[in-house]
Amino acid sequence: MPTPFPFSAIVAQEEMKLALLAAAVDRTVGGVLVFGDRGTGKSTAVRALAGLLPPMQVVAACSYNCDPDESDTWCEACRARSANGGLKTRRAPVPVVDLPLGATEDRVVGALDLERALTQGIKAFEPGLLAKANRGFLYIDEVNLLEDHLVDLLIDVAASGENLVEREGLSVRHPARFVIVGSGNPEEGELRPQLLDRFGLSVEERTPADLAGRVEVVRRRDEFERDSAAFAEKWKQKDAQIRRRIVAARGLLPDVKVPDEILESVARLCMTLGTDGLRGELTLIRAARACASYAGAKQVSDAHVRSMAAPALRHRLRRNPLDETASTLRVQRAVDEVYGA
Repeated sequence: MPTPFPFSAIVAQEEMKLALLAAAVDRTVGGVLVFGDRGTGKSTAVRALAGLLPPMQVVAACSYNCDPDESDTWCEACRARSANGGLKTRRAPVPVVDLPLGATEDRVVGALDLERALTQGIKAFEPGLLAKANRGFLYIDEVNLLEDHLVDLLIDVAASGENLVEREGLSVRHPARFVIVGSGNPEEGELRPQLLDRFGLSVEERTPADLAGRVEVVRRRDEFERDSAAFAEKWKQKDAQIRRRIVAARGLLPDVKVPDEILESVARLCMTLGTDGLRGELTLIRAARACASYAGAKQVSDAHVRSMAAPALRHRLRRNPLDETASTLRVQRAVDEVYGA
């Protein structure tokens, strides 16, 4: 397996890194969409996250990485194993699964072996990418180019947390709870609104404009490509520190308080921006809570909300043909209005 670029070695791109860390701390934040120029480290950051995440406890021999502590999410096989004498567990890395643009539907959702079912009476199922991504991350590069029928599948599964495969009267249902991480170049097309709404956070990345930053990016990438193992070893301790902070943040998360004045200010911010529905408020509160827990704080503050406002809200704004102001600038103006410049 190729050595991933260390997460801690990524230069700048602070908003993208914070959004990915928030999703790693609390998966209910939703997916992360990273749009930006080519060559700005979008894919590098997502793949670096895979090497950063602490391992998780899973049911041994389960094709879906079922959580032994959450029986209500178990697959049929795990329920049967539990009824027949208990479950064995093991530690496994958090899956980060790539969904190729050209993947077939069977490759994504899984395939039922109809021949074995008809001739032997056995309901044989070959798990797909959604099964492998359960309790982990599903990464889609160039997500705005994804075929419509796959977009529809992802929307359904993301909403239900389950994948249902039906063929010729046979059906298999299994858990499929994952965080969608997508990246793309806005010049190559827009994302369908239905899928865009499923991403909790949206990040915009641009090519570094300062000379020192560009030089440092090139220096680190060149060093990594010449000897990836040595470079990874050099940043091993810093990656380990981030990993420990993620583990600590997950433990602290249930105890992080959100004061009523924070709830009111977040609602006022969304009303000022005119966002539809309440998903914006909910996502911003979850992201701010994850940000606070990662920082070791026991209470969400205005600073945590401000840091996550643009990622949580920029893709939820209504389009006004008479206002060509960029969404990020609109969010920043609203934040300054509600919280003060």
